[in-house]
Amino acid sequence: MMTNLFDQFMSPTYLGMPLIVLALGLPWILWPSPSSRWLNNRLVTLQSWFLNRFTQQLLLPINTGGHKWALILASLMTFLLSMNLLGLLPYTFTPTTQLSLNMGLAVPFWLATVIIGMRNQPTAALGHLLPEGTPTPLIPILIVIETISLFIRPLALGVRLTANLTAGHLLIQLIATAAFTLMTSMTTVALLTTSILFLLTLLEIAVAMIQAYVLLLLLSL
Repeated sequence: MMTNLFDQFMSPTYLGMPLIVLALGLPWILWPSPSSRWLNNRLVTLQSWFLNRFTQQLLLPINTGGHKWALILASLMTFLLSMNLLGLLPYTFTPTTQLSLNMGLAVPFWLATVIIGMRNQPTAALGHLLPEGTPTPLIPILIVIETISLFIRPLALGVRLTANLTAGHLLIQLIATAAFTLMTSMTTVALLTTSILFLLTLLEIAVAMIQAYVLLLLLSL
């Protein structure tokens, strides 16, 4: 039973070839691109409004020099949001439930922010390793602790996204299996379980959007 529950997180294959590349490329096809017309259609206009509002919200705590990251951060947000929401559809595969993919996204962005900070403002970047007003005996210990927390940050980003999506998918499958099993023997309990499943699905839609935003927010900060 436990093996069947976790089979949904295995990369699907067809004729011995993994289809994760298809799952990674499909979200970009679904987003419409602006045409050469003077006025865009309603879908493109809504998409542009969403991306503009998200970019403005994301860049609020960042100084003007960091606004050059707007394009790549908005693209990553669109990518994660699309994969998270598509993974809630039946008979689909969610690439963001794989820790390897999330770490592959989190580590380069984290490393880029660290390298750019060390290059542009080395004093301020190193100053974060030691809080102001620290007693002298605690200085070596705090530097070691802050250094470890700095290197753990990309792992925390990847594990957070993986754990939230994996737990949501498991809960949906468990409750759906319980509702299907109880439908013939205990109809009232099955209907109650189905209503809980509907509410949980709405919650997972919100989690899929929030986790993509949280990952980008923590990366930008």
